[in-house]
Amino acid sequence: MSHQVRLKDDVYERIKASKRDDESFSDAVERLIGGRSLRELRDVFDEKQGTEMRDAIEAADRTDRDDVRQIAERFE
Repeated sequence: MSHQVRLKDDVYERIKASKRDDESFSDAVERLIGGRSLRELRDVFDEKQGTEMRDAIEAADRTDRDDVRQIAERFE
């Protein structure tokens, strides 16, 4: 199935300029928008897994901040 899409001239030209010789216009747009959306992961993990992942990310962020602070203190 195909759809007609209206683009501003400058947007069309940017996509056209980024299109590779072996790509269709659709392929180029798909590559440029980055593939899958993070929203697709919404139903992959249950609430407990989501919370555990969020906690792990926050802990890693705290560790990174602490490491950066310790390195910065060496240069003071």
